[in-house]
Amino acid sequence: MPRPELVRVEHEGVVFWTDEVLATQGIRVAFSERSGGVSSPPFGSLNLAAHVGDDQSLVDENRSRFMSAVGLADLRDRLITADQVHGVTLGTVDTGDAGRGARATESMIPGASSPVPATDGLVTTASNLPLMLFFADCVPVVLAVTDPVRGIAIVHAGWRGALERIPEKGVEALLAATGARASQVRAYVGPHIGGCCYKVSTTLVARFNSSFDKIAAVDDRLDLASAVKSSLRSAGLAEAQIAELGSCTYDSVDRFFSYRASNVTGRHGALAVITKE
Repeated sequence: MPRPELVRVEHEGVVFWTDEVLATQGIRVAFSERSGGVSSPPFGSLNLAAHVGDDQSLVDENRSRFMSAVGLADLRDRLITADQVHGVTLGTVDTGDAGRGARATESMIPGASSPVPATDGLVTTASNLPLMLFFADCVPVVLAVTDPVRGIAIVHAGWRGALERIPEKGVEALLAATGARASQVRAYVGPHIGGCCYKVSTTLVARFNSSFDKIAAVDDRLDLASAVKSSLRSAGLAEAQIAELGSCTYDSVDRFFSYRASNVTGRHGALAVITKE
């Protein structure tokens, strides 16, 4: 299995990060930046989230632009999103869930068009079913398996999810869904607030230090990525199976959204889809 690697791609002003090798094997992953959209400040410009106060019609246009840039325009209305609540619940979705939360303008309508409720991780083995979660400092983690069957998972790891090991739970759910071994999983850690800028209480730092190994905490700064990668290692992944974008959202508000830096702001996205049966 080749080592996962994220590369930068720009298409008609939309910038995202992806693994081109994985795409040839039937799975597309992508982490968006904030450029190339139509939203106005403070959501400028490629805000993908429906819950932050942006004009919903602009959010829908941004989602369409992002998916088109990634090469998934024909799957736009099959997109599945979730109502993220900073928990550890993972939902397994199938073809019957296609389109749940796809349109921001329909997100408040009860029924099949609504996002998957109270969920911070999505898992599927179904093809042509794009999954997307939203972030502005928390850690996006995308997991992919191509053998013995294709499967994907996306998890949202803020400090609560990281502390409760939602990345590890995501790996476990993906292995259960696919029958794969941990050694067959590729993991992609997207843009997030870095330990350089994530100021928290010393009590919270102590909780992480007692729960994880190799957490590079300095006084009141928390390195969430170290906790996430420790969680992935606990699930059986080696360092060579993990690709990390490495950009700090707080330090890079020209490229990414940061709630800590801006408070009222948009959200970038983590997207994954199986493109082959």
